[in-house]
Amino acid sequence: MVDTIYAEDEIIGTKKAQEIISKFRHAKVTSIKRFGEVFNPSNQNFRIQKTNPALILAKKQKGFVLDAPKGFGIGDQNNYYFSHMYNCLYDCSYCFLQGMYNSANYLVFVNFHDYQNEIEKIIKKHKEKKMTFFTGYDCDSLAMEPITNFINDFVPFFSRYKKALFEIRTKSINNSVFRKHDPLANCIIAYSLMPETLAQILDKKAPSVSARIKNMKYLANKGWRIGLRFDPLIYCENWKAQYAELFAKIFEEIKEENIHSVSLGSLRFPKSFFNKLLQYYPNSEELSFLRSNDKGIISYDQSIENEMNEYCRLELMKYSDARKFFSCG
Repeated sequence: MVDTIYAEDEIIGTKKAQEIISKFRHAKVTSIKRFGEVFNPSNQNFRIQKTNPALILAKKQKGFVLDAPKGFGIGDQNNYYFSHMYNCLYDCSYCFLQGMYNSANYLVFVNFHDYQNEIEKIIKKHKEKKMTFFTGYDCDSLAMEPITNFINDFVPFFSRYKKALFEIRTKSINNSVFRKHDPLANCIIAYSLMPETLAQILDKKAPSVSARIKNMKYLANKGWRIGLRFDPLIYCENWKAQYAELFAKIFEEIKEENIHSVSLGSLRFPKSFFNKLLQYYPNSEELSFLRSNDKGIISYDQSIENEMNEYCRLELMKYSDARKFFSCG
């Protein structure tokens, strides 16, 4: 999987860095001063690099926990996100990361304790308020769990703070880490989902949607709380029938009481991100429906967005309480 590792001088000797390096016995390890030397140069091609990414181990210096964008969340007023890793094991065609970063290398910040210290400060500062901490948006934490042990570190941490929800966003069917821990009431395993035929085209390297549903059922039956994330909704021919079939399939397998929340979101990109994607996928039918709006955002026409959100919401209401629905647009 990885044959080249770059590690910052400051952390190369730490327990976490050495734990990760030991999993790649045949990899070449190179010491660097700062991760930006490898990750930030502009003369990199994301698509070419994606065929054989290197692993970069670094120390996060600041910005451990950030406010979630306005309007983003699953019910709590205080929403935060944090990223211990940039870039993903999977290779989804619509992923914003390939527009955001020049590098496809996996960048892992190994100083987990600094993230936990910052989260703890926020929780104690707002101890009377409910809040949610999101992870898995700049990577897929669960997919990389065999390498990082991130979730194994953070589930016990969040078990101490019952009012703080911890959402893990994923497409992975790895469930071994959840077999090590008792189900945590304030932990949400949130699955990104789309119709199977679309996923076969767009969700490259990711498990099939059927496999994700099977894994959700397994986790739900073990007592873990599940999030359904139809974000982004993808427009295509026959989209109504495809999404209706997807919703029916999910609720045939998973009891409604095991679903914590359901979110719907639109496909949107900053123009600069979209231009990169268009270079990578010039013949993509799925991207061809997107247009630029007057704010420089690339998205579907507002009429399409509204129709998709309304249709999917009404379909989902056949199976789930509307109070569990949230918009992530």
